[in-house]
Amino acid sequence: MPTGSVYQRSDGYWAASLQTDGVRKVLYGKTEREARQKLARLQGQLATVGGLPDPGRRTVDDLLDRWLETIHPALKPRTVADYEDLCRLYIRPAIGKVKLAKLTPDQVQRLYSSLQSKGLDRAPTHVHAALHRACKLAVLWRWLPENPCDRVLPPSYAAPRKDVWDRQQLKTFLDGAAERTLSPLWVATIATGCRLGELMGLAWADVDLPAGVVKVRGNLQRIRGEWVKSTPKTQAGERTITLPAEGVTALKTQRARQAEWRLKAGADWQDTGLVFTGLKGQPLQPSVVEHALARECERLGLPKTTPHGLRQLHASLLLDAGLPVPLVSARLGHARPSITMSIYAHKVGQDDRQAADALARALGG
Repeated sequence: MPTGSVYQRSDGYWAASLQTDGVRKVLYGKTEREARQKLARLQGQLATVGGLPDPGRRTVDDLLDRWLETIHPALKPRTVADYEDLCRLYIRPAIGKVKLAKLTPDQVQRLYSSLQSKGLDRAPTHVHAALHRACKLAVLWRWLPENPCDRVLPPSYAAPRKDVWDRQQLKTFLDGAAERTLSPLWVATIATGCRLGELMGLAWADVDLPAGVVKVRGNLQRIRGEWVKSTPKTQAGERTITLPAEGVTALKTQRARQAEWRLKAGADWQDTGLVFTGLKGQPLQPSVVEHALARECERLGLPKTTPHGLRQLHASLLLDAGLPVPLVSARLGHARPSITMSIYAHKVGQDDRQAADALARALGG
């Protein structure tokens, strides 16, 4: 492998030079040590991918365009749309016009700091994930000698722990919201622990009321103004959930109400086959569900929650009852029980007396 050379220029800067296959790459540093570090990284890439980087005149925008084009076939539509939004809203305005050859860890770090200073919560961590993956592809394609995101302090985000309703608050909600149009959907969320998109995409063909089970096969989401039905991200997301009696009752109520809506709508009825729909059979808008739930909480004097909060309530009720984490994880559709543990660790370990009692029995013989 070519050894390269390090030398000081007349202007005081140090240069690291490496040539292979007739192509010479020169990088500069303020000190000899910095230049030798850059030479070592060039040699490392040459050994790894068999060539020297050549960013040409490409910019960060160019990289993002090619990266989004490359990942599009492999990812879910929602994920691709989220990445596109991250690029459009945060990355492109800040560093999109920067030449890849001049993109530095310092510029990336300042981008993260700017986003954090605006109080954008999760956005900085999501931006880091997207930019890191794009730059990783640039290294693979020899557009960059290294990934600048590897040499920054990644932003971190710890979601604030949100309290769920207690049993009395849950009873107040179930009793007070029973006659509301969307009450069967809210009860179904509590009874199944499904994500809102999963219930929005639930079809009557996937419901077996006599057996008391529903089959979750995917999500229905509104993306760029169009309805998109997609399969779960992981195999664990496709699952069969057994309903409690209240869940079965909620679905029966929904079926009866939907039959009335169908008669009233007549020729305007949209036969989507979905369980939870609007008054004319159309898919429900997530924002409509969320706003209606918020208004209902306010009307009943309850702490505000969201459909995701009802999913968390489902998990908390099961863990409070002592169900094993793997069982709760499977019901929620988490890819691994460790995901459930990371979210609900405070619930799993809230009654430490059981552990102490078990040890006492063992140590006492």
